[in-house]
Amino acid sequence: MPTIIDGKKTSQDIKNEIAARVAEIKTEEGKVPHLAAILVGNDGASQTYVGAKVKACHEIGFESTLVRMEDTVSEEELLAKVEEINENPDIDGLIVQLPLPKHISVEKVTDKIKPEKDVDGFTPANVGRMALNWPAYVAATPYGIVELLKRYQIETSGKHCVVIGRSHIVGSPMSILMARNGYPGNATVTLTHSRTQNLKEIAQTADILIVALGKPEFVTADMVKPGAVVIDVGIHRVEDSSKKSGFRLIGDVKFDEVAEKASAITPVPGGVGPMTIASLLYNTLLAAERKVYG
Repeated sequence: MPTIIDGKKTSQDIKNEIAARVAEIKTEEGKVPHLAAILVGNDGASQTYVGAKVKACHEIGFESTLVRMEDTVSEEELLAKVEEINENPDIDGLIVQLPLPKHISVEKVTDKIKPEKDVDGFTPANVGRMALNWPAYVAATPYGIVELLKRYQIETSGKHCVVIGRSHIVGSPMSILMARNGYPGNATVTLTHSRTQNLKEIAQTADILIVALGKPEFVTADMVKPGAVVIDVGIHRVEDSSKKSGFRLIGDVKFDEVAEKASAITPVPGGVGPMTIASLLYNTLLAAERKVYG
């Protein structure tokens, strides 16, 4: 059986570490980290995500502010709200929950967030700093994957890492992080995507396979090298009448058959997913302590 890389337990460990640091800050009468989230509209998944983030803040002793705006809000009003939070010295981190309504430019809103408050790691300043291997707020999902590799002591130096998917949120930053000079890193990285030819053959050469394509159970056992480490970033709901909820969650990897060949694998749910909130909280702690931008 492979090592099951338990993101649920690891994320709880990180949250416990952050909570201990917050307790220290409170006894030192320092500033308690404060995260603000802007939620536009009534998208069910977005409400769930933001709710989980606010709950996690309370669990570890952070302050949090949730700003709700109607989906009819103008781009100018949203940008003005971002600027207001930028200038509020009490707030350390700001996230704007995606997706946004079609009439609002995600690029404009992202670019408006002060880099030193961009705990999602999406602004050009933080993406650029990450690419240069400078101190930066790294996007939550890639940071969470890096932390899982580190805490499970998975060797990355000199290994061939294949990343499937080139999104700005996961695939592209993951390829940069795995190639950088450091640990986890120093891997030889191949970044693949929907236009890649011979994708199956390339995947078969991976010592570490990171799958963030967004296609349910896309990666099957015949695409995986024996003994590979497999990180599954995907999450999809599929109907399942045997479940009380009426659905079950699956990833981009066909877990049961790939697990038989892998040396280590992340499950879905309970793998990469829980790490994203822990990473966001960690970035907010860094922001409060001004560890990145001083």
